[in-house]
Order: sequence, then C-alpha cells, then structure tokens
Amino acid sequence: MSFSSEVKKEVENKYFTLKKRHSKISGNEESVRTRLFLMESFLKYGTVSDPEKSYHLEFVCPSPEKAEGVRKAVFELGINCGLTRRKESSVVYVKDSEGISDLLTAVGASAARLKIEDIMVLKEMRGSVQRRVNCETANISKTVSASIKQLEDIRYIDDSGGLDILPANLRETAELRLKYPDASLSELAEHFPGTGRSGLNHRFRKISSIAAKLRGGSYNEES
Repeated sequence: MSFSSEVKKEVENKYFTLKKRHSKISGNEESVRTRLFLMESFLKYGTVSDPEKSYHLEFVCPSPEKAEGVRKAVFELGINCGLTRRKESSVVYVKDSEGISDLLTAVGASAARLKIEDIMVLKEMRGSVQRRVNCETANISKTVSASIKQLEDIRYIDDSGGLDILPANLRETAELRLKYPDASLSELAEHFPGTGRSGLNHRFRKISSIAAKLRGGSYNEES
C-alpha cells in the first residue's frame, strides 16, 4: 500500500468518528466544520507523496470553485498553499514539510504526521553528517593539494642547488616536509615548539617563492 493510500485510510477512519462525535470534540463548531470539509476533500481529491522521496500534498479538484474552497480552508488553519491549473483540474498544493505535517494533523492523520516528522529528523541528521563529511573531505583535499605543491617546490630546490641554499629555518621545514609528506600543517607544527600553523604556512610560502625564482632563474642566496 502506498503512503498516500495509508493516509487516506487513516483519514477515513477519523472522518467518520469526528462526524459522529463532532459535538464532543474540543474547539468551536466552525473549526470542526473546517476539519470535516478538509477531511472529505482529501478523501475525494487528495494525495500525498512518500516523504522519503519528496514533500508534496495536493488536492486535485474538478473545478476552480472547489479548489478555492479548499484553499480557503487550508489558509484558515494558518498553512500556506499554492493554487495552479493542471489540464482540466485546479490543484491546491502544499510543498513544505511543516505545512504538510500541520495539514495531516488537521485531517486526523496523526500516524502519517509522526512518520513525516521522524523522516524530517532523519533527513536533517543525514544532512548534518553529510555536511560534516563534505567539510572534512574538503579539508583533506586542501591539505593533500598543499602538501603536493610544497613537495614539488622543495624537490625542485633540492634538484636545482640543494636544500643548503635555504636559510636554516626553511631548510629544517623543507626536510621535515620530505620526512612527513602526508602530515597536516598542525601535525608538522608539533615539531617546532613556538611555531604554529600560521608561522609554518609562512615558511612554506617563502619556500614556494624561492622555488619560483629558481624556475625563473632569478634567485640567489642573498635575494
């Protein structure tokens, strides 16, 4: 059974119960009539998509007049909805998950509402985890790219005149990068007490500048 069919079955049960006992339901008569009208309209014209795939609830009404009645009833509940034409039908639709959840509550589909809210929480958790993974992946990618560039510069300097042409602090930094090619700046900085990531990054920029000058034939040890 589809999710929409499950919802209709639940609404149908609640509709007949509410219709028989509406005088005992809390709330004024007008609100009860609005709920009954929306329940009946949903049973006749309504569908709701599987929340695992998308958030979409709609009433496919046979006339603009019926659609306008549904639209007004939905607005009375404080729920935003849209109205459009589809071939010979007028369609009232709700696309946001909270609006759909509120509307399902109004038409008595509390089990369906709970399912949607559970899925909303799961999707948010998945999204949060995915964003964290993406961030960590991006950071790893940046670290790897930076390390590759640093190694290229250091090896070029080594091949061009040896690392001895570098000032002592830069030579020490270059040798450490060669020893730990996969290490992050933070990990490398642990080998230099008093020098943080920023200071180490500054050294690598100097090494890169020296490599660029060597490639252009304009570097000497005093430049």
